[in-house]
This record gives sequence, structure tokens and C-alpha cells, in this order.
Amino acid sequence: MNQQQMMAQVKKMQAEMTRAQEEIASMSVTGAAGGGAVTVTMSGEYTVTSVKVAKEAIDPDDAETLEDLIAVAVNAAVKSAKDATEKRMSVVTGGMRIPGLM
Repeated sequence: MNQQQMMAQVKKMQAEMTRAQEEIASMSVTGAAGGGAVTVTMSGEYTVTSVKVAKEAIDPDDAETLEDLIAVAVNAAVKSAKDATEKRMSVVTGGMRIPGLM
């Protein structure tokens, strides 16, 4: 492979990387806890965009359980975002794990 072909491949990969990053930024993932009593939605950039709590999950005498459910739902959403990011970026990188990208 000559240098010109290599540079063309690098430019193509950079364009694909930019497109993947835009897709990741605009994606939405959800995490849930308590059988759906608490759901958290976030972007691919880990920005929480929505928290929903079912009325039956609200017990003024047991705030700790609700706090735990929210933490579990947030962590589930973060895991979903990470998994989706890794999956999308692996398409661009051909499955190579490149530090700093994922």
C-alpha cells in the first residue's frame, strides 16, 4: 500500500469516526430499576435527559429505597450508553480497542 492510499484510508476513517461520534451524541438510552418503577434516560454523552418515578415508588417514610432505585437506574443507563458506544465505535475501528476512543 502506498502512502497516498494510506492517507485516503486515514481520511475515510476520520470521517467515519466523526459520523459515529455524532450518532453517539444523539442517541438515547434508558436504564430502569424496580421493575420499571424508576427509569432514567440519558444521551450517549452521559447527560441525563429524563428521570421518571412511578407514584407507587414514592414512600415518604422510605426515601432510601427510592434513592437506591435511582442509583441503580442511572448506573444501568450508563452501562447501556457505554455498551452502545463500544458497539458503534467497533464498527469504525474494525474491532480494535483504541485507548481514548471507548
